[in-house]
Amino acid sequence: MIGKVTRGQDVRPLLHYLYGPGRRSEHVDPHLVAGFRMPMAMEPGWTPDGKADVRHLADVLSSPLDTLRHTRLNDPVWQCSIRTAPGDRTLSDAEWADIAEAVVHETGFVPRGDEAACRWVAVRHADDHIHIVVVLAREDGRNPSVRRDYLKVRTACRTVEERYGLTRTAPTDRTATPRPTTAEVESARRKGLSEPPRDTLRRTVVTAATGAASEREFFALLQDGGTLVKQRLSKVNPGEVTGYAVALAGHANQGGEPVWFSGGKLAPELSLPKLRRRWGAGPGGPADGRSGPPVRGPGGLGGPRTGAGLTHAQRAAIYQLAGKTAVAASQQMRWTTDPNARADVASAASDVLHVAAAITQNGQLAEAADSYARAAREPHGQRPIPTRHGGALRLAGRALAIASVGRRRDITLELAALLMVLADIADNFAEHRAAQRRLFQAAAARTASTYIRGVGRAVAAHAATKPSVATAADNPAHFVTADFPAPLGPQLLDPRAVPLPGHRPTQVPTPRPGRSR
Repeated sequence: MIGKVTRGQDVRPLLHYLYGPGRRSEHVDPHLVAGFRMPMAMEPGWTPDGKADVRHLADVLSSPLDTLRHTRLNDPVWQCSIRTAPGDRTLSDAEWADIAEAVVHETGFVPRGDEAACRWVAVRHADDHIHIVVVLAREDGRNPSVRRDYLKVRTACRTVEERYGLTRTAPTDRTATPRPTTAEVESARRKGLSEPPRDTLRRTVVTAATGAASEREFFALLQDGGTLVKQRLSKVNPGEVTGYAVALAGHANQGGEPVWFSGGKLAPELSLPKLRRRWGAGPGGPADGRSGPPVRGPGGLGGPRTGAGLTHAQRAAIYQLAGKTAVAASQQMRWTTDPNARADVASAASDVLHVAAAITQNGQLAEAADSYARAAREPHGQRPIPTRHGGALRLAGRALAIASVGRRRDITLELAALLMVLADIADNFAEHRAAQRRLFQAAAARTASTYIRGVGRAVAAHAATKPSVATAADNPAHFVTADFPAPLGPQLLDPRAVPLPGHRPTQVPTPRPGRSR
């Protein structure tokens, strides 16, 4: 059960919409199921032309705003739509009334037994959802608290899910990415886009962040890929970049202006301060954007190197090295008991998976990357403390990103092998999340693993007729090591030093000091 909260200025237009036909004539039999008084006593009448007369109901709901002892809140009309999952049973009006009362009680707008609480109603015009309307003005002249209202709605939804046996949804663990709005989904559908631009931009930004070693390279990679970028400058320190926003070329609003999304609105870990920490530079460091002029791409200031001049053998060698590095990371995931080490490997594997999805241009693999990113994300977008294996895997991801510039759909057996190892990492991390009782993240990792294996098998079948031509001499492991903040250890630069899956490295016992015989 999902609750979506919005705010507004006037209750009358909202009631007109709820009792109207809807945007696509989807509103059927609109009626009240609950409210601060008996629903039958407040039900609007109908005019001869078949429209609901909501004027009296709107006036009754809004009257406490006229007796407030304090300044009214901004946007004093609170609306929450509560929707069941597609597979859930149809609830009765009485059950929906109980759900609405649970929501307004949990939010604190209408505590049970409080006669001076806010006025509210719940309207049902479909089998699978209701709309709760609350005017944020108490009968005693005080303003209610709206702090953390969305989190309180989530708590109420999870309570009624268990009460009525409905589909369980994830708790508010702050690991989900912002979902596209209904307007964004409808706009993408009208323009013939395969997905909302928000999702496309998030994957693009993740891939660019993986392939960059600094802020300048990051912006250059975005611009070279055709993404529109604008930087936000500090009002206190002129020339200091404090944030950024991206937009898809050709995606504009009604005024013809690009629709911008800030990094933090795409995913918690994609804000500029968190990306700077990822690259190892804080404010004032080499990557904090104090240079002033915007980047212009590889040919301009600080542009990243690309793999456009690499041969097929060299690219295959990079894929092979990434696979072997992933094998070592997978073994670390399986054997270590350090939760931070596992989280760092999982985060790095998420970056590599996004790059692999960009290389293959496979929609199913892109969805798997999104699902696994949810599983690997720490609350509030915080990044784990860097570790050796996580840093090695990120370096491999950067090599993949650079080598794949201009080489989309470069399908090889080495890439298929890499996908299989990433699926193994996802499986192991799913067990880790399950042990932490973060069950929805565990389920996301398992789902991603299933998709990755399926795509990996398809990639292997497609590339079976193209044998690898990579040799040991083609190993370009040092191609990107110079600028990476956590370089590979010497034992990982040599592919022969990485153990095969399923084989524990032999440990030579160290003799204890003592008297020799």
